[in-house]
Amino acid sequence: MLDNVKHVILVLSGKGGVGKSTVSAQLALTLKEKGFKVGLLDIDLCGPSIPYLLNLEKQDVHQAEGGWIPVYADKEQKLSVMSIGFLLNNRNASVVWRGPKKTAMVKQFLTDVCWGDLDYLIIDTPPGTSDEHITIMENLKTVKCDGAVIVTTPQQVAIEDVRKEITFCKKTGIPIIGLIENMSGFVCATCTECTNIFSKGGGESVAKLVAVPFLGTLPIDPRIGKLLGKCCVTELPDSIWAKMFSTIVTEIMAKEA
Repeated sequence: MLDNVKHVILVLSGKGGVGKSTVSAQLALTLKEKGFKVGLLDIDLCGPSIPYLLNLEKQDVHQAEGGWIPVYADKEQKLSVMSIGFLLNNRNASVVWRGPKKTAMVKQFLTDVCWGDLDYLIIDTPPGTSDEHITIMENLKTVKCDGAVIVTTPQQVAIEDVRKEITFCKKTGIPIIGLIENMSGFVCATCTECTNIFSKGGGESVAKLVAVPFLGTLPIDPRIGKLLGKCCVTELPDSIWAKMFSTIVTEIMAKEA
């Protein structure tokens, strides 16, 4: 139930493995650190990563009279989380479903979760443009979707797919908050030299080409993968990741002021 959700933000990617779920988790955690009440909905049914990234694996979802009660990531209940990962028996269980069953589950996530009052709902979507995305848009018709953050990596094959994601947003009327180029170089912890493993600049060039905001680049930082439920802004305040997410949240807040 999204009646009391003020703002909805989608996190999209053209390909899998570009860090979309990590961006979703850190965006939600950063908004929470800024004092907002946040929900994070993981609808990547075949690859639910959010329970792991927030250190919430083996948590249970409870059924109430009004629907599912989400899992809370903190004692203050400022960050609530819903994922199919909470409904599976173990982390190795796979979801082998056809389109209609996926569609029904996504619809249930959007209509039968008791989010309560939220300032922001972040929706971590599957890669690409599929049944799940169409179902989201159909069920968000009565709710204002503030926009999408699109995640890519610099290499050409990822850039080709992110163009399709941008076309999808424009066709369905989703405003694009901006594009992030993830895995843009690896900074050596010893000498601080940056090596562009996957090349660099592809995300920025495609953003300019299709006239969407470019939010910046994120390097590969092994420390980010170890945070598991902790916010980069508080844990690694001097990192590029922390500065980037502070900037993104500031821009989101400015757009909605």
